[in-house]
Amino acid sequence: MSHYQKLVQHAQKIANFNHLAAISGWDQAAVMPSGGNEARSKAMAELSVLIHQLNTEPQLEDWFHEAEQESLSPIEKASLREMKQRWQQATILPQDLVQAKSLAGSKCEHAWRTQRQQNDWNGFAQNWQEVVNLSQQEAQIRANNLGTTPYDAMLSLYEPGTSSQSLDTVFENVKTWLPNLVDRVIEKQDKESVIYPQGSFPSSQQKALGLKSMKFLQFNFEHGRLDESVHPFCGGVPTDVRITTRYDENDFIQSLMGTIHETGHARYEQGLPTSLAGLPVGEARSMGIHESQSLFFEMQLGRSPEFINHLSAMARNEFQSGKLPAFSADNFRKLYTRVEKGFIRVDADELTYPAHVILRYEIERDLMNGNISYQDVPELWDQKMQAYLGLSTKDNYKNGCMQDIHWTDGAFGYFPSYTLGAMYAAQFMASMRKQVNVSDVIESGDLSLIFAWLDENIWKKASLFSTDDLVKQATGEPLNAEHFKAHLKSRYL
Repeated sequence: MSHYQKLVQHAQKIANFNHLAAISGWDQAAVMPSGGNEARSKAMAELSVLIHQLNTEPQLEDWFHEAEQESLSPIEKASLREMKQRWQQATILPQDLVQAKSLAGSKCEHAWRTQRQQNDWNGFAQNWQEVVNLSQQEAQIRANNLGTTPYDAMLSLYEPGTSSQSLDTVFENVKTWLPNLVDRVIEKQDKESVIYPQGSFPSSQQKALGLKSMKFLQFNFEHGRLDESVHPFCGGVPTDVRITTRYDENDFIQSLMGTIHETGHARYEQGLPTSLAGLPVGEARSMGIHESQSLFFEMQLGRSPEFINHLSAMARNEFQSGKLPAFSADNFRKLYTRVEKGFIRVDADELTYPAHVILRYEIERDLMNGNISYQDVPELWDQKMQAYLGLSTKDNYKNGCMQDIHWTDGAFGYFPSYTLGAMYAAQFMASMRKQVNVSDVIESGDLSLIFAWLDENIWKKASLFSTDDLVKQATGEPLNAEHFKAHLKSRYL
């Protein structure tokens, strides 16, 4: 057996343990009774230590050195590159830090579920202080190894090849035109009438509607399922993808589009090449590319007039609404393109969403770089919300800095992926339209040609190429935020 083959075998062993961790994590978030959290957290911390040990076994350094001398195909070279990068990321961290961070994150996230509802910043901060402290330690260790700032070192875990310097350039540009565009669109929409569906919309019917939309989007139900959780997410593994959503029985509009968003994540996972399963090179390229797929489904497809025609018909049928004006295709289009300045990121419209992301990016960047303390976050959040969206979150922690799950377990560096994803999605759609009559395809009800383009250009390429190379191959250019700006102006003005 060659050293490369030994590394492949070892990576697939690690993937099996990661599989168990993923399903256990889904269970913890979706169906586990609250009394099971302490024991589950210990078990998952133990599993994270075991995975860390496998990732850092002493013989791996020799195996990588020997494998680099072997004659490998281009795919094998890419695979070796990704395995080595994963190994380097793991060997940087001491085992006790990995375990401590896992325990602190589980404790903080579990308590957050009730603390957020109670607007209990002080209670949350007691747990979160430890998460931030451990994350700053991790960031500094990674920064020393990579020769970057602490935040850039954390960013590289989600967006390899991206730096805060490049993000600052992109986001500062967005800040020059987004506020004015938001105000113009709100002023335009104030003159339009829109009807919000009234009544009770039982969770069971909302789930049935969500399942119909997933079927329309060609989700493979033999390799995935839809469940409910406090915070919607897509988890599991490519052969067993777990989508969750949440329901408000007074409003099905948000939940339905949330399900479509998570289906985009899931279709990407289900589209990854089975020939590379269990290897880092066979996984999604980056979180930004992952978000580009969910936002392609939710924003580029899901809010297009042709898709909304189908969606409104499904909703009329599910809720027996007949010819009620609220369920007309025209009203649905207005509902799903309504722009409002709001507090909650996951409920934000396509136009104001980048402001929510930039706010979080700027705070987590300064937090990881040690320029601010965890205690400064509520006040900074309030200042930036007022500056970017004209809203105050003073003393309103549940709708302010406590609203997201990401920071509870130390996922610092993740938030930029959302707006990068929106930009990639707009760029992919602009390129796709050169080859596919997207509007006609959606109208036909068979979206196969759209998914074939995504499969060919994104899904089956997994992590064989860098993010920049993947985007260049698919669109002929690196990330170009002008496509995003043009998309927003076209749709909303």
